[in-house]
Amino acid sequence: MLRPGIRRLRGLRLLGFPLRGFPGHPRSVCSRQGEENPPLSAESRWKDRAETVIIGGGCVGVSLAYHLAKAGMKDVVLLEKSELTAGSTWHAAGLTTYFHPGINLKKIHYYSIKLYEKLEEETGQVVGFHQPGSIRIATTPVRVDEFKYQMTRTGWHATEQYIIEPEKIQEMFPLLNMNKILAGLYNPGDGHIDPYSLTMALAAGARKYGALLKYPAPVTSLKPRSDGTWDVETPHGSMRANRIVNAAGFWAREVGKMIGLEHPLIPVQHQYIITSTIPEVKALKRELPVLRDLEGSFYLRQERDGLLFGPYESQEKMKVQDSWVTSGVPPGFGKELFESDLDRIMEHVEAAMDLVPVLKKADIIRIVNGPITYSPDILPMVGPHQGVRNYWVAVGFGYGIIHAGGVGKYLSDWILHGEPPFDLIELDPNRYGKWTTTEYTEAKARESYGFNNIVGYPKEERFAGRPTQRVSGLYKTLESKCSMGFHAGWEQPHWFYKPGQDAGYRPSFHRTNWFEPVGSEYQQVMQRVGVIDLSPFGKFNIKGKDSIRLLDHVFANVIPKVGFTNISHMLTPKGRVYAELTVSHQSPGEFLLVTGSGSELHDLRWIEEEAIKGGCDVEIKNITDELGVLGVTGPYSRKVLQKLTSEDLSDNVFKFLQTKSLKVSNIPVTAIRISYTGELGWELYHRQEDSAALYDAIMNAGQEEGIDNFGTYAMNALRLEKAFRAWGLEMNCDTNPLEAGLESFVKLNKPADFIGKQALKQIKAKGLKRRLVCLTLATDDVDPEGNESIWYDGKVVGNTTSGSYSYHIQKSLAFAYVPVELSKVGQQVEVELLGKNYPAVVIQEPLVLTEPTRSRLQKKGGKDKI
Repeated sequence: MLRPGIRRLRGLRLLGFPLRGFPGHPRSVCSRQGEENPPLSAESRWKDRAETVIIGGGCVGVSLAYHLAKAGMKDVVLLEKSELTAGSTWHAAGLTTYFHPGINLKKIHYYSIKLYEKLEEETGQVVGFHQPGSIRIATTPVRVDEFKYQMTRTGWHATEQYIIEPEKIQEMFPLLNMNKILAGLYNPGDGHIDPYSLTMALAAGARKYGALLKYPAPVTSLKPRSDGTWDVETPHGSMRANRIVNAAGFWAREVGKMIGLEHPLIPVQHQYIITSTIPEVKALKRELPVLRDLEGSFYLRQERDGLLFGPYESQEKMKVQDSWVTSGVPPGFGKELFESDLDRIMEHVEAAMDLVPVLKKADIIRIVNGPITYSPDILPMVGPHQGVRNYWVAVGFGYGIIHAGGVGKYLSDWILHGEPPFDLIELDPNRYGKWTTTEYTEAKARESYGFNNIVGYPKEERFAGRPTQRVSGLYKTLESKCSMGFHAGWEQPHWFYKPGQDAGYRPSFHRTNWFEPVGSEYQQVMQRVGVIDLSPFGKFNIKGKDSIRLLDHVFANVIPKVGFTNISHMLTPKGRVYAELTVSHQSPGEFLLVTGSGSELHDLRWIEEEAIKGGCDVEIKNITDELGVLGVTGPYSRKVLQKLTSEDLSDNVFKFLQTKSLKVSNIPVTAIRISYTGELGWELYHRQEDSAALYDAIMNAGQEEGIDNFGTYAMNALRLEKAFRAWGLEMNCDTNPLEAGLESFVKLNKPADFIGKQALKQIKAKGLKRRLVCLTLATDDVDPEGNESIWYDGKVVGNTTSGSYSYHIQKSLAFAYVPVELSKVGQQVEVELLGKNYPAVVIQEPLVLTEPTRSRLQKKGGKDKI
């Protein structure tokens, strides 16, 4: 029995296996293929100069060295403090899967697997790659819905994925107890690889193409130089580098601290168990697929003639290596392990024995308890870091084996070509900031580890570590009235509830408790006046003698006149949309730039970098935390605000997209006549400490007009009806502004040679292959969220980007990319939602005219033209 086997292991403590570490230098914990190959020795030569220095010799760092060198970069140097694979790589379970709920992270997984399939042939190094497929198990109806939700997102990707019935599951994995199994999500081509052999193969490839891998070579100091290069100090001497990449695994925090950065990373203990030979496993004619029991929260796969399974404990039971956070990683730690703690994982062991009964008779031969590094949201941090020139990171990999190949290629392309090959904003290291404290990071890492197999709902919220120090001046006023969402450290109202309404967080794949309250907020804005807290916006002040030259270079739109605002886009050199901001020209040469909360430091880094490249004499200041923002919008918004200011707010005096400094209830504000709802409205920028007083004054003044709050869910429904694009959804580094329908914001004829201008001219000359369209569809109790597959004539032809329910026409509404030939108004297609295809039609956009357009048409010829 497995349980007595555990007691036996506890009693002996060894069974020939030292719990604190393996003797010698094993190829992998599981000792798979490649063990006969001797380790590749480090080179003795040294370089004084390098184009790129990579710090860390785990699978991610070695993959980057391989990809940079293979792409032709000269002078690629990798520095490893002890030996390759030390840290987390050597003891990894080595799982590989095409599956990921993140759309573009699927591309990372896909590339990794395709690389690993051919790596042995390319390098001559055995990698021990097994591809028996994998099955995710659903034992509850909500899991089946989750599988359907994920299937709607797989049709327009290269990865194979299927929902399979219990009969097929049992055929593929005959050792299962089928009592509770309802369905499976099957990915052919999934499997596992020997992490040690994989890393050595990548290292062989890196050397083959000219990279220098040096170890042991601990980095002792990093010194930035005024020209943007770095002096990298090691016991072997100093090396000048044009850029450095921190890929140091659980030492990444120490590397960051050398230059004054606190990377939000936490080492956690992850355990898995390996059994001895199991007769029923040995008797099988083919290898079992990798199994993931989502309710039991464990993975299980065949290991030779036995089984290997690893659980993810709850956040209450899992263990964080706190001492490493406070005191650093112990000197000399490399290929050691922690003592096992079976009590912590017993409920998962029992779940595994229930699902795979042959485990009850198995003996344990190894328990591995090793450190892996978690970021707060479980996703790695990949890319250049804001505020430090030529410092890149590839850290925080909880699943480094499957990410290594794809991230190495992704980073290599970005470094070589000056822009990311596709959009991965979710991995941007700049999604974190000064608000990310150690306490927050630990709380979120615990939550993320414990939630490894939680149901992945749309509009998901996770509450550990909240609120952070980054709350607006309205947080205390609003927190008891609404459901808050988390936006780059901020708390922002998603929707408000009234007495008697279900106020809880009720995630679902179907319409849920927020549906009717959001409809009321929608009507509030369309018929009366609503107030929304927009404080999480990213806000930058830019001024100086070269400010206009800088902005004219980074933005595709013209620079607005003093006193006016416009919507502008920063493009990549290849003509794709890097960012969208509003640009307000407040006084000659001084600008207020505003971006979304999730792209604050992402956008700031780009602007700062271009200012340095252009030698611009400018002052760039991030004032995000200093300014609060209130949006006041709806047909009565002017009437309410006029009560509180002596400034004339009439249409002829305070025009659409005009900006003015004024006082509202004697509080200084920068007022911009703009609203993401498309209705009459203003955004009021003010000192954070004035937020509560300003809010109270506006709410009191609007009592007669029936003023009330609204949140971001209602705003999303309103902006979709007005056909307003959203950055990160309708446009990002995967799209160009022409296919996204942003022509009116891109001035190809302006004199300045803005970034991406020449590429965009070429794109326009060649013609577009796809276009963004607006769709309406009649559904039942489910609405599009974005990234669903678009079907036509039995084939997947595109994807949605975002969606919502339209309270105006009482149908679902979505943006979608489709081939140009299917983009005409009236074209019928289908949208896949939760396993069902719903008829949809391309409509003339916008569904609802904006208030400025309605007013203009009204002046021209009366209501019949609206």
